[in-house]
Amino acid sequence: MTIKAILTDIEGTTTDINFVHKVLFPYAYDHLPGYLRSHSEDEVVLSVLEDARTELGQPDADLETLIAAFLGWIEQDKKVTALKSLQGLIWVAGYEQQDFTGHLYRDAYEYLQKWQQQGLDLYVFSSGSVKAQKLLFGYSDFGDLTPLFSGYYDTHIGHKREASAYRNIAADIGLPVAEILFLSDISEELDAAREAGMATVLLAREQRPSECSHPVVQNFQQIRLTERI
Repeated sequence: MTIKAILTDIEGTTTDINFVHKVLFPYAYDHLPGYLRSHSEDEVVLSVLEDARTELGQPDADLETLIAAFLGWIEQDKKVTALKSLQGLIWVAGYEQQDFTGHLYRDAYEYLQKWQQQGLDLYVFSSGSVKAQKLLFGYSDFGDLTPLFSGYYDTHIGHKREASAYRNIAADIGLPVAEILFLSDISEELDAAREAGMATVLLAREQRPSECSHPVVQNFQQIRLTERI
């Protein structure tokens, strides 16, 4: 079956994992307390704080308790939706102030652009919030790349290691799952996508895994779309 859409992960796939862990995460960690104290009455922040209280099971948690919780979640690398939303808000300032630009591998940039020009629809699925995704591609090393993408998905659609998330995405896109190719550097995510019926490719940029049941490539240039993968 012909591939009509490509769904891509970000961290480790289009983007150096070090950019996320050594630039974005530390920036959010350092700026989080001050940001929350300055913006705690903003409507969008109030919503994030309520989500955090729900996650904690503490409906009356005060601001300082929530700040400590957010910092703890960052330290533990927890995939908490409220945290991802807050990090996205903090990164807005960083991108707008040109404290950094969104890293993108050149091969990812070139082939995403090529595929979009060929008529393929491009989508993003990342554990980072949709806001964070749009910021990274909007302020990328190659300029604003958001026009390349037809849609973005985060953990609101489902968890990346559960097949139901990929079925939900396919339903939202409006294509049979078999016509969508998912790209990731994490085998467990690809396992879930394949269980849902998607085609899969593992990006192994640094070291090829000793065992992998998915097609493995080192970069976007090696991905072949001429037949069902």
